Amino acid sequence: MVVARDRAPSDEALVGRALEGDAWAEEALFRRYAAQVLTLAERLLRRRAEADDVVQDTFADAFTKLGTLRDPRAFRSWLFGIAVRRVRRRQRRLAFRRALGLDRGLDDATLPILVSPACSPERIAELGRIDRILSQLHPDQRNAWMLRRVEGEKLEDIATIVGCSLATAKRRIQAADVLIRAALGEAR
Repeated sequence: MVVARDRAPSDEALVGRALEGDAWAEEALFRRYAAQVLTLAERLLRRRAEADDVVQDTFADAFTKLGTLRDPRAFRSWLFGIAVRRVRRRQRRLAFRRALGLDRGLDDATLPILVSPACSPERIAELGRIDRILSQLHPDQRNAWMLRRVEGEKLEDIATIVGCSLATAKRRIQAADVLIRAALGEAR
């Protein structure tokens, strides 16, 4: 007897069911993407507590605005776009608080902290230097660079996620690359 494997429903199918009010479909979409959104938010914000809030806000926004999604197959990029917009709001608020000297928060999700324990001390030190450089960049450059170089997103998806043209996404990534290479070159 051959047993058919259960296949997970596609994003398109889950979105369709969620639009019809199926709570299970919303739960399935949340379970499928919550960890990815959390990882993305942690890396962009460098703060775990803030990232947890971004996840909750992102899914609340997504399920409220699900009817505006034009292509249900693009749910992941659309969701990441919501997450990055939420991250940008928090980045602006954090920058304002820092400028006023009111930010006492701890950056507890930096690249060296998030790295695998099996990583060499040299690699961890290099990631620390990169993280310090990234923290000095404009958030738009940092976010685009992290999406490309750390998350491995395609350029077209990055443009969609951050809400800019493909050319602008490329420029942001290239500008960050130049600054990182220059700073790392000076450090060596």
